[in-house]
Amino acid sequence: MFPARPDVDARRARTTYAAVVGVAFVVGLGFALHAPDRDASDHTIVAAAADPSTASSVATTDAAARVAAPSTTTSTAPPPTTTDPGALPQTDAKPTASGASFDAGVQALWKAIVTDDPTAGAPFFFPRNAYLQVKSIQDPASDYQQRLLANYAADVHTLHAQLGADAARAVFAGVDVPGDQAVWVQPGAEYNKLSYWRVYGTTLRYTVDGQTRTFPVTSLISWRGEWYVVHLGPIR
Repeated sequence: MFPARPDVDARRARTTYAAVVGVAFVVGLGFALHAPDRDASDHTIVAAAADPSTASSVATTDAAARVAAPSTTTSTAPPPTTTDPGALPQTDAKPTASGASFDAGVQALWKAIVTDDPTAGAPFFFPRNAYLQVKSIQDPASDYQQRLLANYAADVHTLHAQLGADAARAVFAGVDVPGDQAVWVQPGAEYNKLSYWRVYGTTLRYTVDGQTRTFPVTSLISWRGEWYVVHLGPIR
């Protein structure tokens, strides 16, 4: 055989190279068309790399995306505060023997008598701080504790003793307040420096085995339009 000519060998090499490049191009194109899409963050990173001016904004956006959304918490409302009515100023509103506060107060008094527990009737007894505002005496706090409360407790014990063995069967039936006999006591009377409504002769009714009986409530006085016991038994 004759040896190949150099120009023929060069043409064969160029042809082979062109074929290899062509095949590589076709394979690469097919891969690009069928490869899965990249996520948006890859394109963003590529774009940032291509354009350095966008790098800072891309970093800021990426950092913001990583910040967790604020969690939703359920806050517990603080319990409502109970204002001592005795700490508030007096009014000239005339009380009535009705309403939620009055009914709750009378029930508290009844419970105190039936259970022989004077403290149970505290909601219906004249407030201490109101007494301190009302009375124009040397030591109203001591008078309230040593005289009014002491006498009230003794009266509760006395009424409970009157119930005796009937205490377990006694049923509260109602209360009668002679509101038409209430008077507006002026400052200076009864050693007071403020006015209040006062009524004598209230009657507490109850039944034992269907028979009606009564307890006297000597004196009620008002504070801010509500009746309170100040003397359950005799005034002393």
